[in-house]
Amino acid sequence: MEELTLVQKIVVWALPVIFAITVHEVAHGWMARKRGDSTAFFMGRLTLNPLKHIDPIGTVILPGILLLTGTGMIFGWAKPVPVDPRNFKKPKTDMALVALAGPVSNLLMALIWALIARVGVIVNTESVTLPLAYMGMAGISINLVLALINLIPIPPLDGSRIISGVLPSHLLYKYEKIEPYGFYILIGLMYFGILGVILALPMALLHFVFYAIAGL
Repeated sequence: MEELTLVQKIVVWALPVIFAITVHEVAHGWMARKRGDSTAFFMGRLTLNPLKHIDPIGTVILPGILLLTGTGMIFGWAKPVPVDPRNFKKPKTDMALVALAGPVSNLLMALIWALIARVGVIVNTESVTLPLAYMGMAGISINLVLALINLIPIPPLDGSRIISGVLPSHLLYKYEKIEPYGFYILIGLMYFGILGVILALPMALLHFVFYAIAGL
């Protein structure tokens, strides 16, 4: 496929990025409500309207910078949906399920984008195939990145909430002490290239699977 201009890249990536981040947060709120906490629902956060979830830095500025600088990895975040574990019958287990819902939603979104790209391939008309294929590839990539990064067990990422659901109390207390430093640990892993090494193999395998579904 031909190389896209900067404007074309922005157009192609904008929708997949916004919806990947939005759906991720809505999934947390949806699962929380299923487990007994309707906080996000009553605050109007169980909506796919991106304006309810956009974080200026995590949803717009950071993904934009990563796209403009051509780092090869684009990710971001939205405003976290409010969750009150006190409303859960089994706080540890239910919180782990709420956390897992985010990455799972991204894998489902990657599948949807793969099927969208597949439609473009089947149509086989340049005016339809290229836009759907490029947007499908963008949608697959951003959702896989979000799913895998969030599964890393560094507080406060979703992976840490999943781990917290199975840790005994005496270990959980020590584990949660990492949370104030979690963001700096993640930045350090990115800066020294360790994050890319950690994600390289699972990203390659998942890309292979979803690109095969897309027929790319």
